[in-house]
Amino acid sequence: MDNKTYFMSVDCGTQSVRILVFDSTGNLEMKVKYMITEYKSIEPGWKEIHPDILWHKICEGIQKLKSENEDLIDHIKGITLSCQRDSIVVVDKEGKPLRDCIIWADTRKTEQVRPMALWARIALFLVKFKRIAETFNKEFRANWLRENEPEIWEKTSKYLLLSTYLNSKLVGKFLDSTASTIGHLPFDYKRFKWTGKNDIKRQILQIEDKYLYDLIEPCKIMGYLSQEASIETGLREGLPVASAGSDKGCETIGVGCNNLDKGSISLGSQATIQTTSHRYFELVPLFPPFPSVKYGWYNPEITISRGYWMIKWFEEEFAHEELAEANGDSDLAIGILEKKLETIPAGCEGLILQPYWGQELLRPEARGSIIGFSDVHGKVHFYRAIIEGIGFALREGIEKLEKKSGVRMEKIALSGGGSQSDVICQITANLINREVFKVQTYETTGLGAAIAGFIAVGEYRDVDEGVQNMVHVRKVFKPEKEAVKTYDIIYHRVYSRIYRRVKVLFEEMAKIDQDMI
Repeated sequence: MDNKTYFMSVDCGTQSVRILVFDSTGNLEMKVKYMITEYKSIEPGWKEIHPDILWHKICEGIQKLKSENEDLIDHIKGITLSCQRDSIVVVDKEGKPLRDCIIWADTRKTEQVRPMALWARIALFLVKFKRIAETFNKEFRANWLRENEPEIWEKTSKYLLLSTYLNSKLVGKFLDSTASTIGHLPFDYKRFKWTGKNDIKRQILQIEDKYLYDLIEPCKIMGYLSQEASIETGLREGLPVASAGSDKGCETIGVGCNNLDKGSISLGSQATIQTTSHRYFELVPLFPPFPSVKYGWYNPEITISRGYWMIKWFEEEFAHEELAEANGDSDLAIGILEKKLETIPAGCEGLILQPYWGQELLRPEARGSIIGFSDVHGKVHFYRAIIEGIGFALREGIEKLEKKSGVRMEKIALSGGGSQSDVICQITANLINREVFKVQTYETTGLGAAIAGFIAVGEYRDVDEGVQNMVHVRKVFKPEKEAVKTYDIIYHRVYSRIYRRVKVLFEEMAKIDQDMI
């Protein structure tokens, strides 16, 4: 063994589980990845998976890495976990799951709004948050379980995030980081604690304290690997388990975005623009920034719900020729499509897409829209229009964040699946007219979690020191003048006007859908 120190991080995302080992300078030493293909959709829009399937993938991955380099794995300083947000597991008194985990992308909701106190309804009306609050109320999984699976709810002892459940498998207790506590939960994002009984969030998301788990700051030792977890993973019993944060929060730290002058764009299943702020500010009333891995700080965020999920959707629906050419290999098929992107000019010769394919928190009535079709457009135009549409939406998000914070994001990091393509990175730089960069590894969620782990065991003093030592810029994309000019014209004269013009039609379509049920 050399004199390096190592930490293991688990990245449990939507599409895959990754087990990663980093050294204290940010080098990725070991990695194993398992795709998640076991999701179930019992009804249209539902998305579930048994949480133990994910736990078994984690255990298998750790065992595989140990078999490849037992000496290194036996000398890791600890393990930490970062996870997809807002995915719910309910367990009984013994801590066993009562049903499959309901994943964040699941669109089920209750038929009726669970009654709220009169004062809460008045307050929500006055701050123009009533419609969004009612949407949250209907989407709250506890309400759905009470209404549709009362026998399950009757047996429920704890209402957990997926990250909380997986942490319990490691340390034997229901505990999670404040930086992981993100979703439809009665959490006080400003003060990093559960809301009081009379808080308006508790009226929207009604659940008793007894169902909730304990909280801990990020970058702390939350416990030690239990005997049972040691047997299942092959790691030594008593190994420190560190608190980190959500996948997006760790990703933001993992690209070095530790202040407002930097931004973090994630081109993942959800596309997001996030930054890190010491000041708490809400983009709209009652819509808070999320708690950062940098404790006491916040991650204001704009989300495009479906994001680069749309790339997978496009491949499945339209890329049959490329899939055949790639002998069914999904990654190769996307690579073939990406090579064709540069044959289409900036602006897609007038084809413009607005990427609201999923439920948008601030625009619950929104749907996707595409305008400008003509006989010059083909499949690759559509593919590029998706990428440009996501980029326009992220640009809109950047402008909102900057207006609220008063600070310009001078540089923006890219991560997530879409960032693996240099073509997409360059298009994004042109779209947002900013210098964008990538760091030394694509595994930025795991890197951010490892930074939290090294802080927890005393290797680094805080997040800033961890970022300085472990995050390294490797590739920079600068805006190209002519493309920037084209995108500016389209953004200001067309894209930024689309939603206002079609909103009334989306609302009418929602009424028609409701009438037809």
